Amino acid sequence: MNESPKRRSNKKKNNLKKLKLTNVDFAKIKSVEDLRLELNDRGINFENEELESEYDDQLKKLQIELIKLQGWIIKNEKRVVIIFEGRDASGKGSAIKRFTEHLNPRAMRVIALAKPTELEKKQWYFMRYIKQLPDAGEIVFFDRSWYNRAVVEPVMEFCTTAQYELFMRQVSEFEHMLFEDGVILIKFWFSVSKEEQNKRFSGRLENPLKTWKFSPVDELGQSMWKKYTYYKEQMFSKTHNSFSPWIIVKTDDKKIARIESIRHLLTSFEYEGKEDASVRILPDPNVIMRFHHSLYHID
Repeated sequence: MNESPKRRSNKKKNNLKKLKLTNVDFAKIKSVEDLRLELNDRGINFENEELESEYDDQLKKLQIELIKLQGWIIKNEKRVVIIFEGRDASGKGSAIKRFTEHLNPRAMRVIALAKPTELEKKQWYFMRYIKQLPDAGEIVFFDRSWYNRAVVEPVMEFCTTAQYELFMRQVSEFEHMLFEDGVILIKFWFSVSKEEQNKRFSGRLENPLKTWKFSPVDELGQSMWKKYTYYKEQMFSKTHNSFSPWIIVKTDDKKIARIESIRHLLTSFEYEGKEDASVRILPDPNVIMRFHHSLYHID
């Protein structure tokens, strides 16, 4: 379960209370290993606390870079679209939250469209997404996008074979038109293993604050794993190109996935002040990579 900043802060305060060591305690501690054992006896995992602190520090510094990037986008009137796709429970929503939580809300939007209305079903498929494209100086984050028709809809039989095939013929041309008009498009695929997805589904069912995240479509995700894989691979093979490549993010570790996907976004721009960053900007190629560079996919 993801912890809020307030809960993490309270947890750290409680751990500090447990950490009060007496002179007798210190006399027994002769090495780092002794310290680890002492902390473990007090119910504190030394390694977890260290990693949690490092994650918070890295995330904060990267979010500062995101603010600098947004300022550059506003100043230069860029139009940026960032798509988050992936299987259910791959961590798309939690990643978007970390991307956006400190950005200027007047210059960015998060789009998570509901199922199309009867009117929208009669329109050109891309129309409802075109309405959401960014204005000059704006970033739009899509929590799922027009690629619903490439994977989810054919898997769940929400579209006909003819509708699917038409989409697959048109989507690259549609994205090329966006590219030619100056829209910057970044496409993330959040890759999660079957075992980790099942673990996260169980967590959602056990957490009353997250039961709304578990839908009938999610319930079928595990049983239709191979069918999802087939359509996912078809999508990659036909829609990965030089002007809108797919970026694969391994997300079995959600926190690392968030950090590395932010790094990828930052490396995609030469914004003012980038050289002064107090954190590493280049992403880890073992976690995040272009589709054609990845010979093995965890999902």
